[in-house]
Amino acid sequence: MSLPSRRRFLKYCLASTAALAAPVRTQLNPESLAKYVDPLPLLPVAKSTGMRAVPGKPGLRAPYYKLAMREIRSQVHRDLPATRLWGYESSSPGPTIETRSGQGVLIEWVNQLPDRHFLPIDHHLHGAEADKPEVRAVVHVHGAKAPPESDGYPEDWYVPGQSRTYYYPNGQEAAALWYHDHAMGINRLNLYAGLLGFYIVRDDFEDRLNLPTGRYEIPLVICDRFLLADGQLDYPVSPKPDAPWVPEVFGNAMLVNGKLFSYLDVEARLYRFRLLNGANGRFFRLSLSNDQTFHQIGTDQGLLGAPVPATKIVVAPGERADLVIDFSAHAGERIVLQSDTFELMQFRVGKAGPSAARSLPAVLRPEPQIAESSAVKTRELPIYEFKDDRGESITMLLAGMHWDMPITEKPVIDTVEIWSIVNLTEDTHPIHLHLVRFRILDRRPFDDFHYLNSRTIRYTGNAIPPEPYEAGWKDTVRANPMMVTRFIVKFEGFPGRYVWHCHVLEHEDNEMMRPYEVVRA
Repeated sequence: MSLPSRRRFLKYCLASTAALAAPVRTQLNPESLAKYVDPLPLLPVAKSTGMRAVPGKPGLRAPYYKLAMREIRSQVHRDLPATRLWGYESSSPGPTIETRSGQGVLIEWVNQLPDRHFLPIDHHLHGAEADKPEVRAVVHVHGAKAPPESDGYPEDWYVPGQSRTYYYPNGQEAAALWYHDHAMGINRLNLYAGLLGFYIVRDDFEDRLNLPTGRYEIPLVICDRFLLADGQLDYPVSPKPDAPWVPEVFGNAMLVNGKLFSYLDVEARLYRFRLLNGANGRFFRLSLSNDQTFHQIGTDQGLLGAPVPATKIVVAPGERADLVIDFSAHAGERIVLQSDTFELMQFRVGKAGPSAARSLPAVLRPEPQIAESSAVKTRELPIYEFKDDRGESITMLLAGMHWDMPITEKPVIDTVEIWSIVNLTEDTHPIHLHLVRFRILDRRPFDDFHYLNSRTIRYTGNAIPPEPYEAGWKDTVRANPMMVTRFIVKFEGFPGRYVWHCHVLEHEDNEMMRPYEVVRA
């Protein structure tokens, strides 16, 4: 098996790939640490400092938040020294922003980071050239229906000592969104350093469902990292000293809310977990160690039509899963949340608490469909991979185009389109569109050799509908290898320039991102 094939085999087995680019320094073996000695950190909630006028919106005022990006020290395990991280305010993940549908907020994102980066920049990557400042940042709220000037365009970065104030109207249904850095060429490094956090939109409809709330609703940010023996982050590099970029990173230390092997004391009752895959490239295949059934009640853009029972789900980078776990029959047990061979965290089930008998609604939210006949355009968008003479991946391109080529996707505001992602690579790519939400139509195998020679699709099997837990509104879709993945989207919200990209961050940073523009009719 060739090195690229072996790498991808390991990727889809979700095993550690430390051998991909072996670091010089001594890496920590997480299995050498005592497990479940640290309580799970509960993420802080951001506090508004008052109301302010919204620029350009006469008479409109909104809650104002000020969140600073800073270098911090955080102990990821009891037996390790504090790890150098970048976070928002004093934590990584940063404070959770909680807001309500239709109630806009103003957020001033302040760059108080150091002037030098502590992770390896590759100056060969577009947007990360040597003439650019080492430390740059711009915040994107992933899944937000935001105007273009507040979306966090990758080239709108700013340096330490500067800030930007963005307005988020929150004109969307309740959903667990998230915020993270989006600076061109170094996005993967900034997120690996810790620049991410939850942004949760609530609404009256969801409130009436009486889902678990308060201390029974817990956001979980899951990601993987490499750590050195002294507890510091280690980001793998290529064997080329002047070109450190690697095509993917899969760490062996699994962090949940910034802790390694943490535990959570729970009561014997229903809990709601708002789960985010914040990894650079790892796909988590989540299950419980006792094989019990849990229910997924929502996905990227909010609630599903009804709870979906499952014993295992797959969550790609950037995707969210809204899960309800019933611990009522498991008093006294210790249950591990796991991803294949990796242990993520432990639940310690105590006695039944108040309202322990509360059940999950059988129906959640209406699921309006978008008729395929309403689409005014269907776009066929291939993913190409380019390799060097040793078979190593150099870059992967959306529609075969680099970032700075002319914009080719210009949907008209308030119209519907079908996008067909033709994946000619061996990887699964989580494709994310800014601004919009969409519904997955199907995935279908095709003859890649025929496509490369004729640029026409010859299907080799039947269309496969999305998994039940993918049936709701999405903003990130897994485009599987050698498959055509179709989704239908209405481009509503705001005209302007946005981006679409792969959410494997190493791919995104190396040209697997394209601008698109929503235009007026």
